[in-house]
Amino acid sequence: MKKYVYLLLCLALLVSCTQGGDKKGDVIAKIDSSVITTKDVEQEINALPEFAKEFFKGQEGMARLVDELVKKELLYVEAKKRGLDKDEEFQRKFEEIKKNALITRLLEKEIKAVPQLTDKEVKEYYDAHKDEFIQANAVRLSQIVVKAEDDAKKIYERLQKGEPFNKLAAEVSLDKASAKSGGDLGLFKRGEMNQDLEKVAFNLKKNQISMPVPLKDGIHILVVTDIKGSALEFDKIKGSISQQLMAKKQQDGVEKFIEGLKKNYKTEVIKDNFSKIGLAPAQPPATEQPVAPQKAPEKK
Repeated sequence: MKKYVYLLLCLALLVSCTQGGDKKGDVIAKIDSSVITTKDVEQEINALPEFAKEFFKGQEGMARLVDELVKKELLYVEAKKRGLDKDEEFQRKFEEIKKNALITRLLEKEIKAVPQLTDKEVKEYYDAHKDEFIQANAVRLSQIVVKAEDDAKKIYERLQKGEPFNKLAAEVSLDKASAKSGGDLGLFKRGEMNQDLEKVAFNLKKNQISMPVPLKDGIHILVVTDIKGSALEFDKIKGSISQQLMAKKQQDGVEKFIEGLKKNYKTEVIKDNFSKIGLAPAQPPATEQPVAPQKAPEKK
């Protein structure tokens, strides 16, 4: 049943048959002045996912597809008859859909224009960033522990702005033992710390700061200052490196393209009118489930 509903949604997203005009293909069905042709059916079924095409195979399947197209066209004709296409809200939504579709189309063209990475570029990046591609079996960890979420947010923002981790740890961390050494906890192998913290720590790159992690004794912010392990072989991670670099290259290309547009078009932002923007009332926050008590990391 779910699959059938999905098929109907797929059909609903496809282009409706047009009224009158010079239609290609032989006529399959007529709805007042609208017609559905063999060409329409071909376009509809070719746009479906492979599993959906199986659903419409054979004479019975084709009859089922045509019946759905007739239903869709009946609804389309009735909607136009009622003048719903002239409705102000519909026009606004239609223009928004058209705008987003055009933007997507433009960005697709710009992304395609970005030159592909060469194997040499990927290898050069790997050689210059080998410390990012280590299979870690031990990490040296530092932490800052605070009590409240607001405190954690403020500390995290200060760290993102470039304030030294060790200085902030000494200044604000509730873990006074590690605060004396700038938050340093020492070296940990896998299995030697709280599991939740381990998942975070062993997924961090060197000098990368973690998002706040809530535990029983407070909220922890971590940074890995050193990683012990073996470098991953280039051939095993070449594909993932290439994907990451290409995504970054495409993103940079789009940003450069947009910056160029800013120079070609007169753009003005009137900040004084920001206060005149009417915002919908804030929705009450969902009730959060309490965090299960966890053990704080202990240095072995």
